[in-house]
Amino acid sequence: MSGDPLVPGAPRTAGAEADGAVSNHVPLRTRVQQIRRACRQMFGIPDFERYLEHMQSNHPGAPVLSEREFHKLAIDRRYGAARPRCC
Repeated sequence: MSGDPLVPGAPRTAGAEADGAVSNHVPLRTRVQQIRRACRQMFGIPDFERYLEHMQSNHPGAPVLSEREFHKLAIDRRYGAARPRCC
């Protein structure tokens, strides 16, 4: 029988292995990058790689900040003098 073992008579998908299971292998490097991004988002740390991807996909002709400029801008936005202070 060539179908999915959970669904009798189901056609085999293109990515299926010989036993009917689909391989979900993701390289370790990709997993580490995903975990780093998730941690950065949870703690509000600016992600330079994400910024580069955004600029390339949404603003291809615009100038891109260097990594140092990007982090300086992020720090100024978060802790700059323009923010109201409690003391």
